Amino acid sequence: MCNCPDHDHDPKFTRRAALTGTAALAAATGLATTGARAQDNPYAPPAEPFLPPSDMVLDLSRAALVVTDPQIDFLSPDGVAWGAVGASVTANNTVANIERLFKAAKGADIPVAISPHYYYPSDHTWKFGGALEKLMHAIGMFDRTSPVSMEGFEGSGADYMPQYKPYILDGKTIICSPHKVYGPETNDLALQLRKAGVDQVILAGMSANLCTEAHMRELLEQGFEVAVVSDGTAAAMLPEGDGYLAALINFRYMANALWTTDEVVAMLG
Repeated sequence: MCNCPDHDHDPKFTRRAALTGTAALAAATGLATTGARAQDNPYAPPAEPFLPPSDMVLDLSRAALVVTDPQIDFLSPDGVAWGAVGASVTANNTVANIERLFKAAKGADIPVAISPHYYYPSDHTWKFGGALEKLMHAIGMFDRTSPVSMEGFEGSGADYMPQYKPYILDGKTIICSPHKVYGPETNDLALQLRKAGVDQVILAGMSANLCTEAHMRELLEQGFEVAVVSDGTAAAMLPEGDGYLAALINFRYMANALWTTDEVVAMLG
């Protein structure tokens, strides 16, 4: 049940009040609060949130765990992206948390799906791309020799993290076709979830402001209820910006819930 009387049930909370209240908040206290939190922990939830709290209740009969890009190139010191994402992965304990999510989901006997990222030789002939696409192609991220051959896959950057393989390769996990840029519009994730009777998604994986956020956005547009696991993801920290902080802001704005790994494991237990 929603505990947000000031937002949903107070007749005084009109559209005009929301707009003027937001402006006043930003002008009077927002910048100071943001500055204070930035000095302490920039990732901490706001002490006095403006947005209504989540009222999402996990229903195991219609829920699934979805993990984006649980692969070596993102999550291992041996991966080509570690220099960019390693600090965030380490700070969030992301590798261990994703394993905990896999284990808990399997224990609860809910569907588990992964949405991997692969690039084949033909993908390197694309005529244009965004900044991160160009970088991924340049460093050989997620490269595979062929869409019909597993030659060279084992232990490569495109391979799954070794500790996840018992869960991914158990014959039950849905291994989707690869997404090619960031979102699942180019693979069969939504179809697989629909066919499994799923309309609630617990979402984790890499990278927070890229593939994970893109999956959240598309799944929401497709009518799924989506809870993102805040410490089951991480992102690059570059001169261009902190991807994890950028993603957290959008998760708070758009996801149906933002849970921790501890919270999800308890729900699934």
